[in-house]
Amino acid sequence: MYQTARIGIISISDRASTGVYEDKGLPALKEWLNAALHNPLQFVEELIPDEQPVIEQTLIELAAECCLVLTTGGTGPAPRDVTPEATLAIADKVLPGFGEQMRAVSLKYVPTAILSRQVGVVRGSCLILNLPGQPKAIKETLDGVFAAVPYGIDLIGGPYLETREEIVKAFRPKSAIKPLLPGA
Repeated sequence: MYQTARIGIISISDRASTGVYEDKGLPALKEWLNAALHNPLQFVEELIPDEQPVIEQTLIELAAECCLVLTTGGTGPAPRDVTPEATLAIADKVLPGFGEQMRAVSLKYVPTAILSRQVGVVRGSCLILNLPGQPKAIKETLDGVFAAVPYGIDLIGGPYLETREEIVKAFRPKSAIKPLLPGA
């Protein structure tokens, strides 16, 4: 059987968090993850404003109970975009390759990807990734980096995530691949 994975998803937007417009980040994250993973998923969802102390506290809380936390929004150069600062402030380890690859993926679609400040970090046994705010960009970015996520979660002590290869094929060294259990 597939292990249940508890995943935190956070949409960071002043306007969406106050009801000025409908948040599209959380539904986009859930849709992609449900399509990409075989594991039963339990989502912990938060819709919060662009306030660094609020973002930090939310990340700390979700990292304590989730194997993966994905944020959407707040990664640009605008004065209120503080998601990377909040993420780095609570990190145990920074994984620069995630930020580099997320920008490389986005540059295939838009030249403004060079303005993005996305980061990937580890806090305890949780992987945290900052994603762009638009649903199309969320999908493109996850399509481009998620192959490394399951093994990263293995290495920090999280559940064994099984991907649907037609969406994204997880990469693991041969020595890290577990056989599928009966009934899965």
